[in-house]
Amino acid sequence: MTKEVPAKRIIPCLDVKDGRTVKGIRFEGLADVGDPVELGARYASDGADELVYLDISASKEDRSTFTGLVRRIAERINIPFTVGGGISSLDDAARLLDAGADKITVNSAAVANPDLISEIAVRYGRQFVVVAIDARQKDGLWRVTTHGGSRLTDLELFSWAKKVENLGAGEILFTSMDHDGTRNGYPCETFARLCPSLSIPVIASGGAGSVDDIVEVLKEGKADAALAASIFHYGEISIGDLKKVLLDRGLEVRL
Repeated sequence: MTKEVPAKRIIPCLDVKDGRTVKGIRFEGLADVGDPVELGARYASDGADELVYLDISASKEDRSTFTGLVRRIAERINIPFTVGGGISSLDDAARLLDAGADKITVNSAAVANPDLISEIAVRYGRQFVVVAIDARQKDGLWRVTTHGGSRLTDLELFSWAKKVENLGAGEILFTSMDHDGTRNGYPCETFARLCPSLSIPVIASGGAGSVDDIVEVLKEGKADAALAASIFHYGEISIGDLKKVLLDRGLEVRL
């Protein structure tokens, strides 16, 4: 199956802890950057294609993602948004989708129980299922991690990505834990290998520090979408201005 090549998407990521948007490096040293609903509304009006909300402490603390925030977001935001963190069962996914989320993302629970991907895809359709893969390089391999990057597994990035595609994932969100929050760019060579090997879209995450970083991962890295946080949270560039640059560099985007 040949992957379709729609317009590239720009997706702000809002890491949420205790009801507030936070940002750190590799999920540590977290700083408060604002209210998740207000930030999301601002990004939507500025031209974001989608939003991703991640409850970053849910899996570590073994608790469910709170649905109240999802309802507030759904009432306010008019673009698609994905919610993740602490989703470990079909019931968890159902609760969030019923609360208004457009997609859910699973990570740690999918590693522990890969059949969860198929269960959600069969019930709702694979377009509702985003599998997040957090990986870091170790001994020359990209090793998959869980629980916010704190636990190393024996899984390898490329084989795991192919497996989750076969299980019913509609999209993959790949974060390099070596690059997350560092603002030093994405691992574009890795994306350039990963993206063509799959027939589902890949969202690039981890390392955006400049417009050039985003251009590079979408062009050379062949990613279908770029997810970023810091450069948007701290107002370094607006999404509208970013998209104009992407157009000037020959990338198709929706204005």
